[in-house]
Amino acid sequence: SIGPPAAAQIATTHPWHKHQQLQLKLSPNHTSTMATDLTTTLLSCQNPDPTIRQAAEAALATAEQTNLADFFLALATELSTEGKDVTTRQLAGLHFKNLLVAKDDALQSQKHNKWKALPQEQRAVIKSTMMSAIRSPVPIARHTAAQACAEIATVELPYKEWPEFLAILMENVTSTTLDDGVKIASLECLGFTCERISLIPDSPEISPDTTDLMLTTIVDGIRADRPDAIRLAAATALRNSLAFTRKNMDNENERNMIMKTICEATQSGDARVRAAAYECIVQIAYQYYDKLESYMQTLFQLTFATIRSDEEVVALQAIEFWSTLAEEEMELIDLAAEAAETGQPVPPESVCVGYVKAALDHLCPLLTETLTKQDEDLEVDDDVWNLSMSGATCLTLVANTVEDAVVPVIMPFVQQNIQSDNWRNREAATMAFSSILEGPSGDVIGPFVNQAIPVLLNALSDQNDLVKDTTAWTLGRICDLHVRAIPEDTFPTLVNGLAAKLLTETPRVSSQACFGIHNLAAAFQNDSAAQQSGTNALSNYMAKLLQTLLQVVDREDATESNLRIGAFEAISVLIQNAAPDCLPVLMQLLPAIVDRLAQSFSMPTLTNEDKEQKEGVQGLLCGLIQVIAIKTTKEEIAPFCDGIMTNFLQVLQTKNATCHEEALSATSAIATILEGDFLKYMAALQPFLMAGLRNFEAYQVCTVAVGLVGDISRAIEGKLQPFCDEIMSALIEALQNAALHRSVKPPVLSCFGDIAMAIGAAYEPYLQLSLMMLLQAAQTRAPEDDEELIDYVNVLREGILEGYTGIIQGLKDGQRIELIVPYVEAIMGFLEMLAGDRKNDYDNEVLSKAVGLIGDIASSLGATIKNQIGQPYVMQLLKEGHDTQDATIMETSNWAISVVQQVLTM
Repeated sequence: SIGPPAAAQIATTHPWHKHQQLQLKLSPNHTSTMATDLTTTLLSCQNPDPTIRQAAEAALATAEQTNLADFFLALATELSTEGKDVTTRQLAGLHFKNLLVAKDDALQSQKHNKWKALPQEQRAVIKSTMMSAIRSPVPIARHTAAQACAEIATVELPYKEWPEFLAILMENVTSTTLDDGVKIASLECLGFTCERISLIPDSPEISPDTTDLMLTTIVDGIRADRPDAIRLAAATALRNSLAFTRKNMDNENERNMIMKTICEATQSGDARVRAAAYECIVQIAYQYYDKLESYMQTLFQLTFATIRSDEEVVALQAIEFWSTLAEEEMELIDLAAEAAETGQPVPPESVCVGYVKAALDHLCPLLTETLTKQDEDLEVDDDVWNLSMSGATCLTLVANTVEDAVVPVIMPFVQQNIQSDNWRNREAATMAFSSILEGPSGDVIGPFVNQAIPVLLNALSDQNDLVKDTTAWTLGRICDLHVRAIPEDTFPTLVNGLAAKLLTETPRVSSQACFGIHNLAAAFQNDSAAQQSGTNALSNYMAKLLQTLLQVVDREDATESNLRIGAFEAISVLIQNAAPDCLPVLMQLLPAIVDRLAQSFSMPTLTNEDKEQKEGVQGLLCGLIQVIAIKTTKEEIAPFCDGIMTNFLQVLQTKNATCHEEALSATSAIATILEGDFLKYMAALQPFLMAGLRNFEAYQVCTVAVGLVGDISRAIEGKLQPFCDEIMSALIEALQNAALHRSVKPPVLSCFGDIAMAIGAAYEPYLQLSLMMLLQAAQTRAPEDDEELIDYVNVLREGILEGYTGIIQGLKDGQRIELIVPYVEAIMGFLEMLAGDRKNDYDNEVLSKAVGLIGDIASSLGATIKNQIGQPYVMQLLKEGHDTQDATIMETSNWAISVVQQVLTM
């Protein structure tokens, strides 16, 4: 249970050696201008003179490396000594904190381990000194001490160390003699600690005794008779502590006490306290949905009253409660559907109660009312979050949760207000309609979509910019979600209506029009009818739309509201889904795009912003060339390729990773189309290709470069050989680089197979090392409870299987298949492991490739592997492949079965 307050003494004497003022020696050149004590050194770290600043930073680094315990204590003493300059006290505390903090998990762990390695008696003195600073009469000093102490507690509390920490904080909060500022700092420290512990990966679970002490301290601080500033700090700490209080929430009495305390805090006279209390309620909805039932009637009343009439900062959190509840219920509904499919019962704690649906008739009118509280400023910052935005987001989540049930509740509001004389009502009705487009079935929402399109097209010319903006957004959502509900005779009006807003409206409205055209074009993806008939509904508008969108790109205000990127993306999707009869238009567009790319190199770049804009445009233009190239034949694009590749190579000379990614990706498309004729570009491309393969920091570039090697291998085949030493060396380096993002490694392993298939017997010099890498990767396993790692291991195994398959096929084609024989046993061992250990292979990608590899081994090695190929695990994999009912996998399995049977009868 949550225990009573406990007294604790802050140590005032050091059992460790008497502390001497730490002397920080700076370089000899500066000893005359800078004192040698810690105070001066800390201040010098803020000096605008880089020479002085760097010398001071070096002095601190030396002190840290020379004697870490002394350095920690010196910093703690600097912070805790009254009368010292407040700036240096704060700098000392922040430096102390930063000695224990890192953004990188591995570095964070190293810093924590260094602290743990200090002798216990030395740590005790440091902690005692630092904790004493929380009682400082100087606000900045105690606030900084709260942060620093929280970092120590983050290291020690999960391991049941530093029991004095919570006892001291509790004494501070419950004391009748200490200043309120000390109580606030103590509660802040507790809140910081909980927040930091929750962010440390693999941190041990906090013990129940510890959470009891935490909650006792927090609940005392949040009492109704406490001053608002203390209640605010306590409520914030409570929100952060809820991640650790499952045992307390499982206990009905303790849960009642926690909920009562929070609900009382929602009635505070201070809006900040009320908002913080609702943040706790949001957190409880997220983490303890299964415990809400007894409190929902109260929470209904509290949140509804708050949304209706409280200050915005509080009402936003009350809406967030319903948004969180809707998200939780969506997940639980999905879980129930999965359980029904597999015939599994739903655990009691995972049953969806249906609070959102039960509240629908009362909740929706509140949400639609918030939609009318728009911000009139069209240039509103992305960071701003207001009631109308929050209400729209909540309504969207509600619609996805209750689906069809939301339509009869919301549509009366939409129909009554979408043509209102008041612009706020028109915009709110349009936003409400947009918010319920996803969730309800097409049968239920479709008729309303059909009726709304003429009204929305008319509203594109509304006098109010916000109405036009939301209308264009809504039309874009309709094009994305309900394109089939658009009447055929309305299609021309819709396309022309959106196109008419591209050049003449504000960037926000034009950006939404781009979004609408993008989604309309995306609806024609995989349009098999267009391939048969040669045309589709976009064809008549293609030339005009592409021309207009390119003009949008050139707008002086195109950097605003993501307009330029939106226009480029719309062009790209139009090209990708263009019917065959649009090819002449695309071939006219191609030289214009290449010319734009060539001209971009002479764009002036006076500022960093200019440079980023220029390189962004270059990357987008490379992307357009790629999508056009994919639509063409070798004969059609060949005349343009010299110019295209010249420009790509110039793009690759920039120092922009996104540009490199786009240029290399587009080069892949050119290589695939030109096939053997791509060879003439290899000598010029090779240095940039190698730079991409070795760009381990921008791993996306490295991944695209690996993919390009595969495409070039397939294109120029044996002519790749002169370039292979460098390429293979870079690929091996990538696999050996422990810091490289793991997603790059599967395509590298697969690439070995691409190269082997291209150069055949000439792969021999690389065989041993590449097979060693494949065999090493094959040992990777994932824990059963780590879904993310299981998925990665599956992708890795696909890469391994592709690598093996390509190498075997390449050696077979090169008449050197005997080279693989010494490795067959290990390869077969990998297949045996796959037969017994294959999780989450939902699309049977691993199985499919394993079956293909079995067939290739059997057909390439014949009788020499008769014993291995007849093993039960081989038959098991082949049978599983045959039983998938997937036509492609079954075809591969049948072929592999026939080859294996031939070998077994030899």
